Amino acid sequence: MGIGRTGKILLADIGGTNARFALSLSDQTGPIDIDYVKVADFPTVREAIADVLARRSGGDQPKRAVLAVAGPVTNNRCVMTNSPWVIDGNELQPALGFDSVHVLNDFEVVAWSLPALQPADLLPLGGGDGLPGEPLLVVGPGTGFGVSCLIERHGARLAVVTEAGHATLPAENEREERVIACLRRRLGHVSIERGALSGSGLQNLYEALAEIDGVQVPHRDAAAITKSALEGSCPVSRATLEMFCAILGSVAGNLAVTFGARGGVYIAGGIVPRFHEFLAASAFRARFEAKGRFQDYLRNIPTRLVIKPDASFVGLKMFADHTSD
Repeated sequence: MGIGRTGKILLADIGGTNARFALSLSDQTGPIDIDYVKVADFPTVREAIADVLARRSGGDQPKRAVLAVAGPVTNNRCVMTNSPWVIDGNELQPALGFDSVHVLNDFEVVAWSLPALQPADLLPLGGGDGLPGEPLLVVGPGTGFGVSCLIERHGARLAVVTEAGHATLPAENEREERVIACLRRRLGHVSIERGALSGSGLQNLYEALAEIDGVQVPHRDAAAITKSALEGSCPVSRATLEMFCAILGSVAGNLAVTFGARGGVYIAGGIVPRFHEFLAASAFRARFEAKGRFQDYLRNIPTRLVIKPDASFVGLKMFADHTSD
C-alpha cells in the first residue's frame, strides 16, 4: 500500500549494541531527528519500536517501516549476531499496525544512499566523474567487510547484496604473498575480511608483518595500530596501514571490474574515515588502477570516501521513496 505525501515512515539503523530510529515524512528532504536506543535496554526490537513510537509519533502512527540491520537478511528476517534481537518484518507488521515493514542489510542501505550523497558528503580519491546510469559500488571495512552494488535499469533500482568479504584475499607482490602464507598457517582460509580489510583483519596484518620481519611488537588492536601508524611511533604499525590501503585499492579495483561499476566506487565503513589523508597519499589509487590491459577502464572510475555520518538514513529514505506507490 502506498502512502500520501505527508505520511510518516519509521526508519531504523540497528546494530548489535545501538539502534537508531527516526520518523520521516514521505515528502521530507531536510535533516531528520535521530533517536538513539541501547539494544540492551529492550528485550525485543518490537518493544524498542513501540517505545520510540510512543514518545515520538504524537499519535500519528507511521504506516511504513524500513529497517537496516547489521546482519544477513533472509525472507525479510534477520537473526542478529551480536544481540538477542530477531528482526522479522512479517511479524512486526501486524504487531505494530504497519502496512509494510522492509528489513534490509545495512550495506544494502548504504548502496541506496549513493545517488543522493552530495559533494560535501564525500572526499574524492582520484578518477574521473563516472558514467551516469552505470553501477555504483560501495565497499566498507569495519567490523567486517561489506560490499554492495546499486544497479539502475529502465528506471528501476536494485541493490545487490554480497558476501564478497569472504572471498579469498589476493596478493599483488611477494611481500603480500608471505603475509598471506603466514595468515594461512593461522587461519586456514584467508579471506579479504579476516586477512586485511576489517578491524580484526588490520590486527592480523600487523601480527603477520611482525612475524615475517622477525620483530617483537606489543599487542595492539585496530585503533591502537592506526594511532601508532599515524603518529609514526611504530614502523610495523605504519607498514600495516600502508599495506591495508594498498590491499583496499586492489580489492576495490577487482570488485569494480567484477560489477562494471563505471558510475563510481565508494568507500564507507567505520575504519577509513579515521585516516583519510593517509589513504589519499597511499598506494590505494595506484593499486585500484593496476589491472594491466584494463588500466584505462579503471582510470576513469571515480573513487570517493563517504564521510557523512548518517548516510544510512539517506539510503533508508531513498529506498522508502523508491518503493512507495
